[in-house]
Amino acid sequence: QVHLVESGGGLVQAGGTLRLSCAASAQTFSGYTMGWFRQAPGKEREFVAAIGWSGDPRYYADSDKGRFTISRDDAKNTVDLQMSSLKPEDTASYYCAAGRGATVFPTGYNYWGQGTQVTVSA
Repeated sequence: QVHLVESGGGLVQAGGTLRLSCAASAQTFSGYTMGWFRQAPGKEREFVAAIGWSGDPRYYADSDKGRFTISRDDAKNTVDLQMSSLKPEDTASYYCAAGRGATVFPTGYNYWGQGTQVTVSA
């Protein structure tokens, strides 16, 4: 019954910043691990970041550590991904996901959004 909707994607120049947001409807995701994944055309879906139900621990892919920050506000049923120092290789569709006890494995997430496109120009 959980419905996740991503927003905030767009076109940005290399080195720029974007903030993605994920909003949940129907019910809260308190108690869930929230994650972000991305997928480019012709490539496998890959892990980006995740945040535990208590706000920590937080997990990041090696490629985005130091550049991306994940946060959550359970009172508003939202999860954000702050992306800085963006690179052309960050170009992909970004997906929000929720799962109980999930971390970096996509099979651990039960609910997925429809995605939002991020394009980084050189």
